[in-house]
Amino acid sequence: MSGIYEKLSPQTGAGFIFDRATEKRFFTPEDFDEDTIQFRNTALDFIVNEVMPNIEKIDEHDYDLLVKLLKKAGELGLLMCDIPEKFGGAELPKATSMGISEVIGMSGSFSVALMAHTGIGTLPILFFGNDKQREKYLPKLATGELIGAYALTETGSGSDALAAKTKAVLTPDGKYYILNGGKQFITNAGFADVFTVFAKIDGDKFTGFIIEKGTPGFSVGKEENKMGIRGSSTCPLILEDCKVPAENVLGEIGKGHKIAFNILNVGRFKLGVICIGAAKDVLKTSIKYAKDRKQFGRPIESFGMIREKFANMAIQIYAGETVSYRVAGLMDKILHTIDKSAPDAQQKTIEGIEEFAIEDSIMKVFGSEILDYVVDEGVQIHGGYGYTREYSVERAYRDSRINRLFEGTNEINRLVIISTIMRRIAAGKINIAEITKKMTEELKDTSLITKDIKNSPVSDSVKLTELLKRAYLYLFSKLVQKHGEGLAKEQEYIRALADATIAICAMDSVCGRALNSKEMLGDERARIQIDMANAFVAETFEKTFAELRLLASSGASGEELARDMKVLGMLYRTPEYNLIALKRSIAQYFVDKEEYRL
Repeated sequence: MSGIYEKLSPQTGAGFIFDRATEKRFFTPEDFDEDTIQFRNTALDFIVNEVMPNIEKIDEHDYDLLVKLLKKAGELGLLMCDIPEKFGGAELPKATSMGISEVIGMSGSFSVALMAHTGIGTLPILFFGNDKQREKYLPKLATGELIGAYALTETGSGSDALAAKTKAVLTPDGKYYILNGGKQFITNAGFADVFTVFAKIDGDKFTGFIIEKGTPGFSVGKEENKMGIRGSSTCPLILEDCKVPAENVLGEIGKGHKIAFNILNVGRFKLGVICIGAAKDVLKTSIKYAKDRKQFGRPIESFGMIREKFANMAIQIYAGETVSYRVAGLMDKILHTIDKSAPDAQQKTIEGIEEFAIEDSIMKVFGSEILDYVVDEGVQIHGGYGYTREYSVERAYRDSRINRLFEGTNEINRLVIISTIMRRIAAGKINIAEITKKMTEELKDTSLITKDIKNSPVSDSVKLTELLKRAYLYLFSKLVQKHGEGLAKEQEYIRALADATIAICAMDSVCGRALNSKEMLGDERARIQIDMANAFVAETFEKTFAELRLLASSGASGEELARDMKVLGMLYRTPEYNLIALKRSIAQYFVDKEEYRL
């Protein structure tokens, strides 16, 4: 896939707020090369033919079977995507790795086990381990000979990870650390071989440790009885004078937060697209059911309200998919330039991942909430049958709910989105003064905002996106000036700003992808993408603009509010799309395809 990197425009984190998508070439699924397609097909064949026929057994806690399938995935090369070749991996581009993750997303509990292993179970050692640790563990994690897990959460420290109580004390001879405490909700705990565990040395130095199964003083508690993903292993860990060799300290002492937060960023990066893969499967299942199910003498797929659901599901999936691969390409663009043999390669890789921390949180929130929407509509399309275990949509509905809690709750991720932007403003990486100055000039003549937008099938959507960006930036800069660092404590404002950030990222992305597809595929083949982009932007613009108006009315009153409303009024424009006609066309396309396929 190396040839694509020259075509991609370099972008910084949160660049979607300040640059037009139509001016920046970013990665889309239309850029998949033969290797990516082959890996995806291998993953799809494995999931469809070997995992899905056994999904009920997996959900009944047949962990021998689950581990056997994980090892088979290792044989197929599905566990080694992110591991360097010198440690027995394939070192695939992030876009290829993401493509595999998306396909695996349909497999519920199995996808949780596999992604926990390849993500949070493996990457701490890859990114933060020393050479000896990486040489010892990575080759076996790459093949599935060892299964990995990650232990951060405790009973009293979930979102507030640094409030962990687990303690580590160095023995007088300096050879071991003695750990005491416990961890909770640890994925893969029941069968994992290697755990990344966090504890505080001397009660205050938050540090990562590598602990192997069978270590004296280390034990695993009983399985949690969960609502969904019932087939994934989720257990507490008990550390009672657990004797860990000093050489198993992971990274620097007292710098465990760097491991924890960066690994969560990578987890969020993958989780969003896993949800999109699951959503595609639910859409396919729902279309098939609706074509078979008859009421009033005709298939229910022929009714307008059902078709509208198909259109809405597909439009949301399209937006989530587009954002996911855009970010994968951005990350690949940076990582591609790193000299893997350089002494600072690990640090450069971490910095490359950190650059897109905002986008990672966006992907996690956006993808998980798209899936929740799609499975809910899937159950509705199935009617009463969707509430029974006879139909797979019931399992998908239960399995979906955890994704808004995984990898930091969606509330925490909304805080991360805005707090990261504010930190970049404070550090001078985002010049808020220059932005405010430019905004002042544009508000004198709003035609300046859209004057250079070229005529195209999505030009109206690009204009709406640019107008929404200005409304968002206007209110954001006002709130920053008004509250300063105290804005971080105004969580209701933060929530509204985060939702607007997510909306802008998605609107910007679908406009760019639709135009890219037009150039690559031609007008006829790109028509479905153009229709979905326009429909998504029109609805999202209206919804988000309404929220920004409410935000303005909550943060000001009297003459100040009147001024704000005047500015927002100058930036508002009624979308000129026939949404009903667009959605009828979109629904017909996917009913004919019987699945999400562009």
